[in-house]
This record gives sequence, C-alpha cells and structure tokens, in this order.
Amino acid sequence: MKTEESLVNTHQLNALLTAVFKAGRVILAIRERGVKTLTKNDGSPVTIADQQAEVILLHAIHQQFPQIPIIAEEAAEAGKIPAIADRFFLVDPLDGTKEFIQSGTDFTVNIGLIEHGMPVFGIVYAPASGQLYVGETPNRAWQAHVDCLFAPDTIAQQTLQVAQPDQQNIRAVASRSHRDEQTNNWLQARNIAQVVAAGSSIKFCVLARGDADVYPRFGPTMQWDTAAGHAVLLGAGGRVMGVDGQPFLYGKTTQERPFLNPGFIACGGWRE
Repeated sequence: MKTEESLVNTHQLNALLTAVFKAGRVILAIRERGVKTLTKNDGSPVTIADQQAEVILLHAIHQQFPQIPIIAEEAAEAGKIPAIADRFFLVDPLDGTKEFIQSGTDFTVNIGLIEHGMPVFGIVYAPASGQLYVGETPNRAWQAHVDCLFAPDTIAQQTLQVAQPDQQNIRAVASRSHRDEQTNNWLQARNIAQVVAAGSSIKFCVLARGDADVYPRFGPTMQWDTAAGHAVLLGAGGRVMGVDGQPFLYGKTTQERPFLNPGFIACGGWRE
C-alpha cells in the first residue's frame, strides 16, 4: 500500500501536541476550581475552559501554519470566521462540554486539518483519561496514553486499526448525551443490540481502535466536532458517509448555518 506523506511534519506535530497538553492542563485546572457555565445563542453550554483552551491552540497553530486559516468553535460562534480555501484547520478546544460539566471523562481537545473537503490530519486528546489519538495521514493513525500534567519527551505510539466485524454481532457506539429515537430505530432495523455509550469525538476513536463497528449520528453536529475524530478513523482504515450514502465533506459555508454537519454513519470495518 502506498504511504501518503503527512502535511504535518514531526516538528509541527510536536508543537501541536505540546499545545494540546497545555490546553488539557488548563481545562483540568479550571474543573478542579469549579466550573461556571454560560449558555451560547444555540442553547449549548460554554465555559471559560473552552475559551482559554482555544487561545492556546490558536496561538500554536498560527505559529506553525501561519498561512492556513483556522475555523475554531468559540471564535466562529462570536462571528470570527476567516475565508477558507482548499486547506484549513477546524478546532474544537473542548468537545463534550456536558461531560466536562458533569465530571465525566469523555471530553476532548480537537485539532483537524482539512484538504479538498476531507480530513487529512487530526489530534483528539482526552485530558481526564490521558487518551491521545492522532491521525497523521489517510493511511496512518496511532494512540497513546499521556498524562498532560507530566507529558513525556517521547510518546510510545500504538498503531490504530479498525476491527473486522462479526456480522452476527455488530457493535455500535452512540452518543451518551444526544442519543435520539432516530438512532434507536436505525439500530433496531439492523438488529444491532450491543451499544456502547460514549461522549464527544471519542466515539470515532472507539471505532478506530476496534472496540465498535459503527457509529450512527442523526442529530446536529458542527464540523469542528467531527473533523479530528474523522481523521483518526480514516487513518485507522474506517470511513464516514452521509446518511444518504454520499461522501461526508467539510467546508460547507454557503448553507444557512455555516459548518453545520448533516447526519452521518461512521464505520470501522463494517459495511452495510
């Protein structure tokens, strides 16, 4: 198999990981002090942890990739949306804010790089558990365990690979906070009874590490919610399609709400 060269070199990757771990430390410190929650215009929660983590990530990305525009959740919600071309970053500094507020562990720091509508690089990091996932190219993804309070100089990487499914025992992963009737009906129609609940972009990573086969999502998500996890899943051999079977692409800016995702089906090795 041909190995594609990553658009992010080793120095740049290390700089981004350093920023992600720094953001993780800030997020955990704020939660330790006590979380004060605000409500955004769309009704979703936001905390000072979201805001401070985003500042850290944007600074690091600008330093390493000064020519590439960045669409970041909190900036975008404030109306700061730069013009994008074929290549741009999508950043969610704290995905799974409800998990964060409720003292869960499935909240993540996310950086995704898009080229020609597809994720080509992604970092997903869960500060509370130390789970780190990186999709470096469409053919390579890895995981590691890193405590952001004691981030090591070197990281022991473990290659990620989706599982070959047992067609008689398909395993799904679904949202812990946003599972809806449409998801339940989709699972029931395919006789999928084994369902793991998870929060944030970790659901893509559950597929990437082979612990589930499919993740159906019909409720709304934003492109910064999914880009990094999508990149990790692609690197591990999985895929994401729209519920209509069409390619799941990024960079939708002309629709009524820019960067809003349609529903999708994310798969490991499973194919319907």
